[in-house]
Amino acid sequence: MSQDDRVESKRAPEPVGHYPHARRVGNLLFLSGVGPRERGSKKIPGVELDGEGNIVSYDIETQCHAVFRNVRYILEEAGSSWDRLVDVTVYLTNMKADFPTYNRLWAEYFQDNPPCRTTLEISRLPTPIAIELKCIATLGD
Repeated sequence: MSQDDRVESKRAPEPVGHYPHARRVGNLLFLSGVGPRERGSKKIPGVELDGEGNIVSYDIETQCHAVFRNVRYILEEAGSSWDRLVDVTVYLTNMKADFPTYNRLWAEYFQDNPPCRTTLEISRLPTPIAIELKCIATLGD
């Protein structure tokens, strides 16, 4: 693979490690894990942190809207689109509390032809967020 296969978004939040936002392989686009952070800052929509960076409270609905927006940014800048998503792995840090809201929003965002989906509960993510998406989409015909 070459550097030309890499996608670096100008609108999505910067990766928290040494990896691209996405890579093109044939007519597929593989996104790295995408969270709800805002580009150019450490601000996480819907999250209140204490002075040590621990989560005091969070709003999963706000985080879902933000993470879906960030995924859309990467897809569009790579030459794909929301309706070209074919597989999504979702990581939630609190399945019991957050799954109903997340599942309702998923149905709103994917009213027609939703992608395949796997949802997992994990104990934590690299930043103080409650949701992260790992996606595969197709590119233009």
